[in-house]
This record gives sequence, structure tokens and C-alpha cells, in this order.
Amino acid sequence: MKNKVTMKLKSIWQDKSGLALIEFAYSLPIFLGLGMYGSEVAYLTLQKTALAQTTVSVADNASRMGATLNDDVSKTIFETDVAQLIAGAEIQAGSLGLLENGRIIISSLEQDADGNQQIAWQRCKGAKNVASKYGAEGKNGTADSSFIGMGNTGNEIQATSRDAVMFVEVTYTHKPIFGDMFLEDFTIYEEAAFNVRDSRDLDAGLVADGTPKSDCNVFSAV
Repeated sequence: MKNKVTMKLKSIWQDKSGLALIEFAYSLPIFLGLGMYGSEVAYLTLQKTALAQTTVSVADNASRMGATLNDDVSKTIFETDVAQLIAGAEIQAGSLGLLENGRIIISSLEQDADGNQQIAWQRCKGAKNVASKYGAEGKNGTADSSFIGMGNTGNEIQATSRDAVMFVEVTYTHKPIFGDMFLEDFTIYEEAAFNVRDSRDLDAGLVADGTPKSDCNVFSAV
């Protein structure tokens, strides 16, 4: 009996038929975790890319908007132009829910009468409660000497005389796929700027035409 038990235990000890299954069971949680983390990083990268492309597109389109009136060579821009621009950005962003989870800020950077930089007008849309990093409509280098343009410190973008720069900021709350397992909610920020492509009637500013103003004091996706 003792020999039979010994032989049985020895056969079990030498049995390697389930070795691969055991190794798989040990390694599965590791590879599953790596796969989930990789999916999270890929999702974040796709969101950042989509938002960066949307921001550039909005700035580019903002630099082209406007209509020529009464055979004038200078284009006039209206509240409707801005509203359509924002609606197009929301469509381009697709399933991101840009206005529900973020905010678009469009600023017209120009020179004032003294030759200093100013934010001549600014329009915003989106539920996220954030303001422009560079100031609100009316920010003026004549009144605030620290305001010398918009963009990274030391590399500020500036408007030239009788010209304008359309500066766009997009802020978005990224929500990870797996909650806070790997990453926490955090803010993605993108910005882009384009010089106005055609002659624009800067004296007229942004003309009211019955379309509701995209007020920067309102935080709503509607």
C-alpha cells in the first residue's frame, strides 16, 4: 500500500500535462491589465489627435469666414458665421461630445488705436466652466502692458496693423474608458491661430444679425 501511495505521489509530481494551463492562469491577469492599459492610452491619444485637428480646423475656418457687401473689398463677419463655425466643429469632433464635455473659445486678436494688442471680440460655446488663458473680450495692451499677444510666453502671437489673428482655444474633459483604474479624468487643452486670409472690416467688428450671441458668460452646450 505504501509503495502504491508513493508511486502515485511520484506520478503526480512528475505530471506536466497541466503546466501550460497553470502558466496561462498566472500570466492572464498581467496581460489583461497591460491590454486594458494600452487601450486606455490609445483612446486618450485618439481623443487628443481629434481635438487638435478640430482646433486647427476651427481657427482656419474662422480666418476665412465673412461676406463681401455692396461690392466692398473688405469682408464683414456676423454672429451667424460664428454660430455655424461652432456647429461645424461639434460635427467634426463627432462622438466626443465636444460642447457637452468641453468648450470652444474664439478670439479676434487685433491692434488697438495705440498699436497695442487687444482682444477685439471673443465668442465661446460649451458646458465646461473655463475662460480663455489670455483674457476676455476687451483685454488691451494699452491698459495692461503685460498683454503683448496670445500664445506661449516668449513666443506670443501678435496681430499686425489693420489685420487680425483668429485665436482658438479648445478645452475638453477626458473621461477614461475604465474609470479611474489607470487614469483619472483630466483636462485636454489645445490652441491654434491663423491670420485672417482676406481683407476684413475690422471697424465693424462682429455684426449682430439676429442669431443669438455665443456669450462667454454662458456655460451651455445648447
